[in-house]
Amino acid sequence: MSAPSSIELSKTSDSQPLLHQKGHEIQAYGSLVNTPIALSPETRSESCTLINQILADTIILYHLYKKHHWMMRGSTFYQLHLLLDKHASEQLEIIDVMGERVQTLGGVAIADPRHVAEVTKVKRPPNGVEEVPVMLSRLLEIHELIITELREALDKTAANQDSGTNDMLVSQALRTHELQVWFLAEHLVDTPLVRS
Repeated sequence: MSAPSSIELSKTSDSQPLLHQKGHEIQAYGSLVNTPIALSPETRSESCTLINQILADTIILYHLYKKHHWMMRGSTFYQLHLLLDKHASEQLEIIDVMGERVQTLGGVAIADPRHVAEVTKVKRPPNGVEEVPVMLSRLLEIHELIITELREALDKTAANQDSGTNDMLVSQALRTHELQVWFLAEHLVDTPLVRS
C-alpha cells in the first residue's frame, strides 16, 4: 500500500476557484444605478462627475507624495520623508472616502491608473529626481488645483442639496488639503535656524 501524496488536489469541483472568468461590463462608467437616497438622478450624476475629477487628481497627488517621499534629499531629509509619507496616507484615506461616495450615489468611481491618467488635470512631472523646493512647490500647486475643484464642487452640491457629498468634501477632503498646504508651505520659508 502506497502512502498518500502530501500534495493532493481536491476532486470536488465546488471547492476549486473558478479562474480566468470572462464577462460583460455590468455598469458602464458615467452611468447610474437606482439608489433610494432621496436625490434625483441629475443631482447624483453631477456629484459623481465632480467627485470623479477630484478623485483622479487626488490619486495623482497621492502617487506624487509617495514619489517625493522616496526622493527627498538634504538636511531635512528625515523630517520631510516622514511628513510626505504621512500626507500620502491621509490622501489615501480621502481617495477611499471619495470612491465610496461615488458608489453610494449609484455611480462608478474612477480607479484604473490608465483611466486616471486620461482624466487628471495634473501636469506630468519629470520622471527623475528634482530639487526639494521644486518637489514641494509642485505638491502645493496640485493642492491648490484640487482645492479649487473642491470649492466649485461644494457650491454645486450645496445648490443641489446633496448634503452627504457636501459634508464629505468639506470635513474630509478640504480640511485635510488646507492643513497639508500649511505644513508644506512652511518648509519653503527662507529663514535661518538661528541668528547671532
